Amino acid sequence: MKEEPLPSIESYINNLPEERITPIRKLRKVIKDNLPKGFSEEINNRTIGFVVPLNLYPKGYHCQPNQPLPFINLASQKNYIALHHMGIYADPNLLTWFKEEYTKHVKTKLDMGKSCIRFKKVNNIPYTLIAELAAKWTPQQWIETYERVIYKKS
Repeated sequence: MKEEPLPSIESYINNLPEERITPIRKLRKVIKDNLPKGFSEEINNRTIGFVVPLNLYPKGYHCQPNQPLPFINLASQKNYIALHHMGIYADPNLLTWFKEEYTKHVKTKLDMGKSCIRFKKVNNIPYTLIAELAAKWTPQQWIETYERVIYKKS
């Protein structure tokens, strides 16, 4: 079975439902503008991904060592926009900080899983908070946390 080629980031965005294009573009820009140097952007797991490239972390992702280490992913799902942040999954202090700050930015209840923050209403996306979250960790800090918390389990 032949695997489909990955779309470009622009084609991924342009093929979204109309009401999702602007919020995804804005989230992407906020993340790109605030991530510390060293992360790269690519289509990762069929979503927009911000990763630690293999040239910085040759071990790659433990589930797929030939793939770069994922950090943040953006996706348009059927009923929401998803922002996956692996640091929130790996670091309880970061998770606590995010939950506390979220209530200062958005009046509705936080909808999230282990690393997935779900935005069902695009007018409730806290772009300023996402900018702060994106800026919190360098690639090296993410690698150190990943190796300490996640990689050792695999």
